[in-house]
Amino acid sequence: MGNSELLKTYMFSIVVIFAIFSTPTCFGFTDPTDVLAINSLYAALGFPPLMGWVFVGGDPCLEGWQGIQCVNYNITGIVLNDANLGGELAQNLGAFASVIQIDLSNNHIGGTIPSDLPLTLKTFFLSGNQLKGSIPESLSMLSQLTDLSFNNNHLSGVIPDSFQQLTALTTLDLSANNLSGPLPPSMVNLSSISTLHLQDNHLTGVLEFLRDLPLIDLDIENNLFSGPIPPRLLSIPNFRSNGNPFNTTIIPSPPVLSPSSSTTDETQPPDVNPRIQASGPSSSELPHSSGQQKSQVAKKLLWVAVGGLLILVLLTLALCFRLSRWRKEKSTIKIGDQMKNSMPDVPSTNTSHHKDNKAPRSEVKEEKIETISKNPAPPFPPQLLARERIVVKPVPISTSGGNTSKNVDLPQSFSIASLQQYTNSFSQENLIGRGIIGTVYRAQLPNGQLLAVKKLENATSRLWNDEDFMGLVSNVSKLQNENIVPLEGYCCDHGQKLFVYKHCKNGTLHEALHLDEEIHEKLSWNARVHVALHAAKALEYLHEVCQPLVVHRNFKSANILLDEELNVLVSDCGLAPLIPSSYISLLQISGYGAPELESGSYTYRSDVYSFGVVMLELLTGRKALDRSRPRGEQFLVRWAVPQLHDIEALLRMVDPSLDAAYSSKSLSRFADIISLCVQAEPEFRPPMSEIVENLLHMTKINL
Repeated sequence: MGNSELLKTYMFSIVVIFAIFSTPTCFGFTDPTDVLAINSLYAALGFPPLMGWVFVGGDPCLEGWQGIQCVNYNITGIVLNDANLGGELAQNLGAFASVIQIDLSNNHIGGTIPSDLPLTLKTFFLSGNQLKGSIPESLSMLSQLTDLSFNNNHLSGVIPDSFQQLTALTTLDLSANNLSGPLPPSMVNLSSISTLHLQDNHLTGVLEFLRDLPLIDLDIENNLFSGPIPPRLLSIPNFRSNGNPFNTTIIPSPPVLSPSSSTTDETQPPDVNPRIQASGPSSSELPHSSGQQKSQVAKKLLWVAVGGLLILVLLTLALCFRLSRWRKEKSTIKIGDQMKNSMPDVPSTNTSHHKDNKAPRSEVKEEKIETISKNPAPPFPPQLLARERIVVKPVPISTSGGNTSKNVDLPQSFSIASLQQYTNSFSQENLIGRGIIGTVYRAQLPNGQLLAVKKLENATSRLWNDEDFMGLVSNVSKLQNENIVPLEGYCCDHGQKLFVYKHCKNGTLHEALHLDEEIHEKLSWNARVHVALHAAKALEYLHEVCQPLVVHRNFKSANILLDEELNVLVSDCGLAPLIPSSYISLLQISGYGAPELESGSYTYRSDVYSFGVVMLELLTGRKALDRSRPRGEQFLVRWAVPQLHDIEALLRMVDPSLDAAYSSKSLSRFADIISLCVQAEPEFRPPMSEIVENLLHMTKINL
């Protein structure tokens, strides 16, 4: 590559980098989680020229991106074989919500196979690339996998003992790599396998684990297998075994091979693949001329330059963000100091007991709620202002009896093996839902008790060591309130991290409002006011009662659960530290995100905004974000807020299923509360204690 070409490529890279940072995120019909995942894959592959693909955002399903297959708004397939792709695989492939097919075979993809893989995968083809490293042990989680091909790469190490759950696998091709060691014992569980290709590797040991498999096509040529061949294998229709030191009951040690060796080991058959005779790089990895060497050096210099520029841009953005945040925090502290000087002292709340142990509220006067929409909300208490920007960090658990540590009673500990048993290996039949930080499965204990198991995504789980995770479990277990889902247990075993909660029979409020017609019919007007009241009590407990105070950060109807009697239990409380900062855009576009999220700010008042959106769902029966509606009606807040103070428009926007079984006065007061909660300016939103009082007043006078 000449200097001019290098300069052109360098300048193009600069444009690409600035495009990434300057292009506004825009999601459409496609599931936003899938959009972020496909953007991440596109970046890792080096932004290849694929039809329709863009750096940030976009709408893969609606716009028909090259190689992307969809069902409704989810990406279900990525088929880009023979597409001249380079780069590497994204390390967060597991972020795809519903993908069942990935075919990236016959390209030039390097790097390693990520351990974070989609649990929904059925076919996974990466053959004919330049992948290195080992095969990830996380294959054990892909219980739906039917076809797997990693052949013709540069993979090394042993085949992981990860086939216990892969009973649906029919085809496995690991041929033409640098794999070594014996076959793993878990291969005996491959009860559906018909084709197994392991040829052209360095595999050793005996074939005992293959003896009873229902194989039709078995190729183990050019390896170092020893011992007798089980008679059952000889009856396989397509069985190829040349190039192995069989016919001995003693397993010889693999020969020490050297690229410079001019002699052949006595145990090495004459037709062994040349790649097995060398322990150094294969011929395809070595440059054949000085011209290629110069080209590779130029490419390396290019990537170093691009990497340096990217780091510089990131550092600059981080510095700007830090400076902006410092200025805002300084301003917030000044406001807090002014409030402390201008307001009477707020008595501290007694939190020695778990439930609402606060002084009884005084009766709310009728006039107060009548004027709720006319006057700005009173400021938050000083203790909330001072804690607005707190990031809740886990408290490490100490098992010693030191003076600075306390013995904390943790909930029940489950092993990963027991949870696999109770969820039927985390099967699709037991899948309840999938969220930002993990997937929830139904679990049934031997005594018949039902639980809900939240399994953290691998990418999230890896960010937390065991000690910090146990600290988070301790914090979550302390959140005990009648309107918060109780934590029944946890799992921190073999690198897996899971939360175990009470199971709620009637699912989520989102399902009740938008999916389950039977429960929807039970949501009368009074029932909806009841739901809003008790959801508000949960946030009031988090914001103003528990210690330390907690920001929910992911409050929405899908995180409000309903038990057998339609009582409210809010989920995901205390899990805000698990939400990656990179997902802030997801929260922003979900329909529940407050305007201040655009600047990266999330406070207690942001939760109040999200609560107002949930109240709008209860009022209208509409989703917070509904892409199937006309453009002007897709975002519920934008469509509804201008109509909240027009009684005729308000009556038209009420959920038709309520059949006018409500009073206009009750409706108007409900709308007034919503109006305050979704104020664009955070300082005008009321604290949750005031919202609770107003809703409680509505229920007392039985409107």
